[in-house]
Parts: sequence; C-alpha cells; structure tokens
Amino acid sequence: MQQVNMEDAKSHLSDLIDAAVNGEEVIIAKDETHLVKLVPVPSVKRRRQSGSAKGLINMSDDFDEPLEDFAEYM
Repeated sequence: MQQVNMEDAKSHLSDLIDAAVNGEEVIIAKDETHLVKLVPVPSVKRRRQSGSAKGLINMSDDFDEPLEDFAEYM
C-alpha cells in the first residue's frame, strides 16, 4: 500500500494513477487522515451471452390454459 499526502499527490498524480492501474493500492491522505483510495476502472464490459439463463426458468405444461376464475368470461 502506498500512502501519499495531498501535496505529493498533486505533483505526482500520473505516477500514482499508473501505480493504481498496475494493482497497487494508493491512498491519498490529508493530515494523516485517509481521504481517497485510487482504484482502476474496469475497462472491459462483459457482452451479453445468449442462453446464459438456460435451465434457470421452468414453466409448467399448462401455463397457457385458461384460468378457472375467468371461466364465466369465456
């Protein structure tokens, strides 16, 4: 873990960002109080995959049969 004060962070921001992107934990502090933690933003979004929920949903065989409650309207 790398901890830097606010003034050092201002002058070395690009180096701190590089360190965070490379997996190092970077904490920016002011008066020995932790204020900010630099973490990289995930750059790769997962694409949706067809059929990924296959087998998770089950329907009964009579799901499209008329309901008894509505028999009088038929």
